[in-house]
Amino acid sequence: MAYCRNCGEKIDDGTIICPKCGATQSSTTNVSVNYAQNEQQSTPPVVDNGGFLWGLLGCCIPIVGLVLFLVWKDTKPRTAKAAGIGALVSVIIGVLWYVIMFLIGIGGSIAMM
Repeated sequence: MAYCRNCGEKIDDGTIICPKCGATQSSTTNVSVNYAQNEQQSTPPVVDNGGFLWGLLGCCIPIVGLVLFLVWKDTKPRTAKAAGIGALVSVIIGVLWYVIMFLIGIGGSIAMM
């Protein structure tokens, strides 16, 4: 099945004149090609610059960085990577902080004995 170039009505393949509106059809294959080109032009391009601020947000709030990474990993890979790295850095810094504080606590208790 093809569609009329003028009104969009379904018409048989190879039909020269649309039975509904009377418009001439030069080629039914051009209709699908033109429609596909119009669809591509109407979609705005995705901006994926991998901004530093998304990484900073991921570092300040690691769960947000993780969520943004999971949501954007297919559509905006550079921005997703920045947010994911920010979240990962924050988690690593937090773990190191707890390890250092644990060691200082143990060291302080041994020194007091």
